[in-house]
Amino acid sequence: MVMESNSVSPMPELAPIAEFDKTPPTPPEDALPMDDLPPPPTTVVNVQEEKEKEVEAEAKAHRHYEDENEWGCGSWLEYTFVVVCASILLLGSLGLTLFWVIQYREGFAWRDEPAKEFNLHPVLMVAGFITFSGFSILLYRICRCCRRIYVKLLHTIFHALAIPCIAVGFLTVLDSHNLANPPIANFYSLHSWIGFVTMGLFAIQFVVGFFSFLILLCCEGATAGFRAALVPIHASFGLTTFMLAIAAALTGLTEKALFTLKDTYSDWQEEGIVINALGMVLVALGILISYAVRSPTLKGDTRMTITERL
Repeated sequence: MVMESNSVSPMPELAPIAEFDKTPPTPPEDALPMDDLPPPPTTVVNVQEEKEKEVEAEAKAHRHYEDENEWGCGSWLEYTFVVVCASILLLGSLGLTLFWVIQYREGFAWRDEPAKEFNLHPVLMVAGFITFSGFSILLYRICRCCRRIYVKLLHTIFHALAIPCIAVGFLTVLDSHNLANPPIANFYSLHSWIGFVTMGLFAIQFVVGFFSFLILLCCEGATAGFRAALVPIHASFGLTTFMLAIAAALTGLTEKALFTLKDTYSDWQEEGIVINALGMVLVALGILISYAVRSPTLKGDTRMTITERL
């Protein structure tokens, strides 16, 4: 067998030559233009954490305010004395009026007995103008821990309770004068003049206050400036109305004592002493209520502003 000596084994196939990347090399970072740099990463703000920080800061500010304005023992004693004494006198004035009418004036009746129908007049007027209106004013000193909206609601309710008392009390005195035999003239005395002015101011105060209260419920934020400007005016005329009511009651008591007791009034009659005691209770009420409203120590407006947000 002949061997082919000249045969050559085939060469292995060469691997393909690698193709080099023809893109230019990346320049160093210092050579990169600023416009081509990516924007810095935005920090994700946790909204919940921000809210918690705001609430904590507000609570800290409130605590700081309350620490600076914290009452001492003397302030609390003054507050307790004024509120308790005024509340007792407000209820005591109505109770003493009822005692006087029932014990010495033979109670109540309607149009069939004009003399007894008149007895409804002092009781209802004291209940409306003094007791209910006095508690309505005093609420701004009693309810120190309530939200302002609740205090205003109670303030309106007490004034609303006074309206039927005043209206019926006014009608009973007109009936008792007109049905008396002989009839008694109306609106000739100083008592009636003061009473008429007091009723007019009370009606204006109620309408303005009720209108302001409705505005507060409808659009609190938009009318804040208007209501803030109205507050001192409303408070001043409210206290004026209360003092006029006390003046009307004092002149009415004096008039009734002179008409009924006549010459025996100077003999220290028991009924005369009761009438005078009632008058002194009304004077003490005028002093205490005006002090409670005007005293800078007992003012709680700024404290109520804090509790409104809670």
